[in-house]
Amino acid sequence: MSLVEATLAWLGDPAHWAGPAGIPTRLLEHVALSGAALLVAMAIAIPAGVVIGHTGRGLALGANLANVGRALPSLAVIGIVLPITAAIDPQAGFKVYPTLVAMVVLAIPPILVNTQTGLRSVDREIVEAARAMGMRPRQVIGRVELPLALPAIVAGLRSAAVQVVATATLGAIFGGGGLGRYLVEGIAQRNEGMIFGGVVLVAGLALAVEGVFVGGERALRSPGLRESTTVRTVRATNP
Repeated sequence: MSLVEATLAWLGDPAHWAGPAGIPTRLLEHVALSGAALLVAMAIAIPAGVVIGHTGRGLALGANLANVGRALPSLAVIGIVLPITAAIDPQAGFKVYPTLVAMVVLAIPPILVNTQTGLRSVDREIVEAARAMGMRPRQVIGRVELPLALPAIVAGLRSAAVQVVATATLGAIFGGGGLGRYLVEGIAQRNEGMIFGGVVLVAGLALAVEGVFVGGERALRSPGLRESTTVRTVRATNP
């Protein structure tokens, strides 16, 4: 049986689509872990990026974080975080926490950098006009800068989301769940169909996530929506 046939046979086996170790369950575990990491990273990176982008302070710090995030391999980050989480909670051991923390660490730089870059790229004349009309800093951020920076922020979320989906796969090496379990168990069982079936599922999920965010970016960058955003901004500044 060829590799393609073995993979298709494994994916087509009804037994692999049911039970606690079935594909739907593993997929939900993978999505839940990735979504949790992305939400935590957003809660940290977006407010920080807004402050940096609005004030212009700390731009170098954001750039340095991005460079560090790109340079660190995902597996190395998990290896660094693992003993730290184990020291804090010995019962955590080889569970989801090291992977979750590592995913958050890796997701923060692209979101932070794109948020601050998006706000800094807003036309300064528009910002100054809003201030001249008496808008407070929070109003300038919420009504002018953030709406115009949304495409850049979504681009950062897309990069972070794809990265956390890939990193969640590595978490199975350390006892986590998700689609990565098929790779780990497939290697242990020397089951090529399971291994490459897991690869196909992870790749499919990553492509789906990529597609969702690309669609969001295109919608935000479309002329109609951009014109609508501009009209809303003008109305907000001229009540």
